[in-house]
Formats: sequence, C-alpha cells, structure tokens
Amino acid sequence: MATRDIYETDFDEDVQTESNANQCPECDGHVTTNTVETVCEDCGLVIDEQRIDHGPEWRAYDDEECERTGAPLTAARHDRGLSTEIGRGTDAKGNKLSGKKRQRLARMRREQTRGRFQSKAERNLAHGLGEVRRIASVLELSGSVRDQACQLFRSAQTEDLLRGRSIEAIAAASIYGVCRCNGHSRLLDDVVDAARVEQSRVTNAYKTLNTELGLPTQPVRPSEFIPRLASELGISDAIRRRAVVLSKHHRETAISNGCRPSGVAAACIYKAAQEHGRSLTQQRVADAAGMSAVTVRARRDELNAV
Repeated sequence: MATRDIYETDFDEDVQTESNANQCPECDGHVTTNTVETVCEDCGLVIDEQRIDHGPEWRAYDDEECERTGAPLTAARHDRGLSTEIGRGTDAKGNKLSGKKRQRLARMRREQTRGRFQSKAERNLAHGLGEVRRIASVLELSGSVRDQACQLFRSAQTEDLLRGRSIEAIAAASIYGVCRCNGHSRLLDDVVDAARVEQSRVTNAYKTLNTELGLPTQPVRPSEFIPRLASELGISDAIRRRAVVLSKHHRETAISNGCRPSGVAAACIYKAAQEHGRSLTQQRVADAAGMSAVTVRARRDELNAV
C-alpha cells in the first residue's frame, strides 16, 4: 500500500482514509487506514498498525547524544521555525574554521538573508512576530501566551487588518488581547510601556482586533489586580485576603459597573490596609495602580457607603 494512497493531504490521526488497494483477508470487507492502524470495519480485524513511529528519534552512542529531531514547529516564527541558521567561526564540533571557510559562510549568510522572504507580506510577518516575541519577553509572559499572540497577529494579517496601521501597534494589541482572553491582569499601560508605539494607536488596534476577529474577552474582575498591586506595595497576606473579600463584595453589589477594575482593586487594598492599621497613603496606592488619588478616594467612599 503506497503512502500517497493513505495520506491524501497531511498526517492526521483523526482522518479515516479508504484503502482500495487491499481488502480484508478474513471477510473481504471494507478497510480503512489512519496513522495508527489499518482495520476492517466489518469484522474489526487489525491488518496493520503503527506505520509511523511518533516517538522521539534520537540515539545515544557512548557519551555523545546524537539528536536528529530538530526544533519543534512554532507559531512564533514566520516560517514555523523550519529555517536553518548558518554558524560563525566554528564547525559542529567546535573547531575553528579557516579564513577561507569563514568568508564562504559569510557569503552564504548574506545570500540566505536576501532570499529569506518571498514577499513583502512575509517580511512584515517576520517583523511583527519579532515584535510580539520582544514584548512578551519584556512582560515575562509564558510561551503559550506568546504563541497565542503570534497566532492572533497571523490572523490579523490574513484578514488584512494591517493595512493603514502600524505593525508595532498590532503586535502590542495582540499581546494585550491574548492577556484579556486568558484573564491575565495586565494593564494597557504595561503593554504600551514595553511597545514602541503610542497608546492611542495600541488602543485603536485592539478595538479593531476585538471587533473584526471577535475575541472571546471577558470582563476584568478587580480581584485579578490585587496580587500584583499587593506585591508592588509590599503588604501582608492578611491585607491581601481582606482586599479580595472587599472586591468580591464590591462586585456583588454592582457598584463597580462602569468603573476601572484597577481603581476598584486599589480602593479595596487601601481600605483593607486601614482596617489592619497599615499606614498606606492614597497617592502611593494610586501610583501603583496607574491612576489618580481622587479615583482611589471615590471608590473608597463607595465601599464605605455599602
């Protein structure tokens, strides 16, 4: 049975492919094949199984590990990580190269750089994904969040949302949108500080992504900002737990509707600190939350009125 008869498009374990080359040797029944096994649908006979080994492909010889698998595919690279990198100065065993070979490698790297991108769209994609990786590194985000942001940037380019907008703004908006979708307490100001573009452009780009792509963002709860603010202010765990209770009570009474979640979290921390006798000024809490002391005082008054 030829491989092209089994896999018409790609390797997918969930795709059942009909095999017309052979019939069941027991009942001459209908035979289907996937990447795991070839089985008869009539009698259930397993004719063949595990044609492809999906496990790791490396072998160890003496003290050296010879790995032949390569890096996994990743959405964070414009070519999914399939491109090669030409080394500098040394060979695979660490030995220094001669001057003639170094010049040859330099010419090869130059030609590789010139032919790396097939179109301007691919060059823009590489630049945008690099900006997403940089912002994710500055914000210390996880690899899964970074990959989701890169995939969101790809979707934005596919839907032609980059036209007339800054690539850096779409990259920053992708990071902020993925953080909103995953429930991470990241302020827009934090993303803007790490980006290389104005806040107005990032806000406009995020609104475009949210509207055109339909991001599954959820309302941000004030309790999500309390751990970060508590860490910056250096308050105790008792004050932090009391602030979480106040934020939940604030949400149940629907007072926080239309208010910035970070402002409600700052007011809860300030009120909890007062209850525990901690000398914490309104201005210090407001600076940590990125707002004015008037906002903290107004949210505190609403808490006291409940």
